Amino acid sequence: MRRSQLEMYVDILKVLAQRGPLKLTHIMYKANVNCKVLKEYLDFLTKQGLVEEKIIRRERVVYAITQRGVTVLKQFRELKEVLPIVEETRNQALCLS
Repeated sequence: MRRSQLEMYVDILKVLAQRGPLKLTHIMYKANVNCKVLKEYLDFLTKQGLVEEKIIRRERVVYAITQRGVTVLKQFRELKEVLPIVEETRNQALCLS
């Protein structure tokens, strides 16, 4: 089943929250997103202030979740707890198909 764009954003934020600053390839494998799409999503998340690009040793680029990103991820988790019916309805619809 395909993930929605929102689910992919959340997966990227989760990976960065759990693993700390990571290189592009590590995010790609951990979040299961192809490189081209990941670059677009990281660009969007960066513009929203949820992720930041950092340059460390020898100009190596890594990506890290910002405090705003942590807050958004926390709010998303809380929303999923309050609205579990959305996932249940979706799963039921798939079973009926």
